[in-house]
Amino acid sequence: MNARRRTVLAAGAAGAAALATGCGSSDGDGGDDASPTPSAPGDATGGAELARTGDIPVGGGTIFKERKIVVTQPTEGDFKAFSAVCTHASCLVSTVSDGTINCPCHGSKFSITDAAVEAGPATRPLPAEQISVSGGAIRLG
Repeated sequence: MNARRRTVLAAGAAGAAALATGCGSSDGDGGDDASPTPSAPGDATGGAELARTGDIPVGGGTIFKERKIVVTQPTEGDFKAFSAVCTHASCLVSTVSDGTINCPCHGSKFSITDAAVEAGPATRPLPAEQISVSGGAIRLG
């Protein structure tokens, strides 16, 4: 019986070691799989064009659902970008109107100027996103 226990324990230890090794490898693979997510490094270095400045209404904004970003133009020539993911329940905001970015899930509203909460239930502003504006193009990064 003792020999049987040792065999079971040894097999269990070997399995745990293999699992730990596998997890370590998948972390490395996870980084490689995150290659599709290198839109973050791509955003920082290159800057994919989101829109032309004329596409963003003054006093309003445009939501880029696929990028989960909202770009606003509170006053002429002043462009801002924020996450389009509501800080309350992680829904995507759906509209920009009357000076606010609006979430359809529970009615939160955020200022187009600084993404501050104008109406809850959200209690935190939308995080700012980096954009650059040059030659009539609005780019990430």
